[in-house]
Amino acid sequence: MFAAVPLMIIPLILYNLVMIGFFGGGGIAALSATVFSVSMLSGAIWSLTLADVLVIVALLLLFIEILKATSNASGSLLNHMLSMLVFIGFLVEFLLVRDAATQIFFILMLIALIDVVAGFSISIRSASRDVSIGL
Repeated sequence: MFAAVPLMIIPLILYNLVMIGFFGGGGIAALSATVFSVSMLSGAIWSLTLADVLVIVALLLLFIEILKATSNASGSLLNHMLSMLVFIGFLVEFLLVRDAATQIFFILMLIALIDVVAGFSISIRSASRDVSIGL
């Protein structure tokens, strides 16, 4: 049953925790907080912000979700339906919550949409290969 839980809910929860100040600060300004920075050999400083970390986490989870969609497990249909609900949650929050009207949240919402579309597409494609017509 745990396999049916959509992983894209994790970035949604993390974003909301950042907005309420769970990771320090709070609000939209917390997204630009530098997590760490590295001095490059060229002399430039490469820094990673909290918003960048959220997008990286979402992309890694999207990869796992796509791998989960290739299996024909019993909970895959439930996973697809719950993924759709997570996307609807992203969309509603994007439209109604002031702190969610950011580029980062929009990118996270698009990643959730890709999860929904890819999940259904991969499942339909793999299910069509499982059907054999006997003559």
